This record gives sequence, structure tokens and C-alpha cells, in this order.
Amino acid sequence: MKIGILQTGRAPKELIDDLGDYDVLFHHLLAGHGFEFETWPVLDMEFPSSPSEADGWLITGSKFAAYEDHPWIAPLETLIRDIRDRGKPLIGICFGHQIIAQALGGQVEKFSGGWAIGRTEYDMDGKPISLNAWHQDQITRLPEGATVIGSNCFSPYAMLRYGDTVMSIQAHPEFDDHFIDGLIRTRGPGIVPENQLKTAAAQLGKDNDSATIAALMAAFFKN
Repeated sequence: MKIGILQTGRAPKELIDDLGDYDVLFHHLLAGHGFEFETWPVLDMEFPSSPSEADGWLITGSKFAAYEDHPWIAPLETLIRDIRDRGKPLIGICFGHQIIAQALGGQVEKFSGGWAIGRTEYDMDGKPISLNAWHQDQITRLPEGATVIGSNCFSPYAMLRYGDTVMSIQAHPEFDDHFIDGLIRTRGPGIVPENQLKTAAAQLGKDNDSATIAALMAAFFKN
């Protein structure tokens, strides 16, 4: 099964050589599930010709905001609606979670409550899970047809499903502790409050449920 990765951002240059860019992180996360991957760097205006170019689609995270005026935002939203209308499985992570909601009629904003950084706990269908997070923007209004499947007090719309073919996650199952540590060092200073960076650093090494979410994502693609 071929998964098309719609790359909307890049890892810090200090991390790419050792840990990989955003698309490569998903190769690692979903390894062992029988997928092949092709990347379209949509942030460079490189788009697939149609949803038929892959069997399933995945939208990465990004340092950009869904509500910003970039030339690739509108065509990406059109592609999201086309993928949905074709019935192809689509998963969005962090920025991908937000841009899917925006494309389908929801609203995304910079959250006045600040950042979620590092190991974060959620309730998913009544069960506790923990995943690494790195975001300030959030979905603040759900699109029609969205069902909440995961949340916490900080992020009430943390995991969504739209019928049987679209799913999105605010957190980053593809970010392991090495990557979070790199973000703390390279992207956090001067942007994220120092106390939050210290708290996130202190959580490094604790168990999380990325493997569980990877299995969920793989099953969703194959459904």
C-alpha cells in the first residue's frame, strides 16, 4: 500500500542529518506495516496530480499556521476535500490535524492558553494515553461531521474522526524523545516559556503510546 506524504514543514536543519526530516519520521513510525511512501513537499508548491496517486494520504506537522497566507494553503485545502470525496484514507498530524479541520469548515486559532510541549496525556475513547506534543495553535470550532475521539482539558479537540476515511491527531506520535529534545534546544528558546521547556526536558525518557497510535494509524489506512 502506497502512502502519499504531504509535507508541510521541515525539521530544524540541526536535526535532519541525525534524525531525519518530517517525512522520514513517519517512515520510522509506520515501519513494519508493509507501506511504501512517496513525499510531495506541498510547502514548495509540489502537489500530486490527483488523489489517485496514492492509496492513502498523510499530512505532516509544520511550523506554519493553517490560517496564514501562504500560496500552498488553498490548494492543499482543495486537495483535502478531493481526497475525502474520493474516499481515500487521510490522516493529519498537528498542522495536518488543523488544516483538515479548516478545509472542512472548522476554525483554527493561536491558543490564548499557550503551548503544549513534550509528553502530554490524553483521554482516547475512555483510555489514558500519552504522546509528545509541540503546538500552540488549536482547532477552536469543529467542522460539521467531526467526531472527537481524544481530548484533554488543554486541547478538547485533540483527536478527530470524520466518518470512516479521515482521522487527525493534534499530538506528534512521530516525535520521539530525541526529536523533542532537539526541538527544546533549537526551536523552543525565546518562543516557548522557559519553565515549559524545563518541564518537557524533565519528562524525557518516560513511556509514551506512540507505538499504539502507529498501529491505529496503520489499521486506519488498511481499513
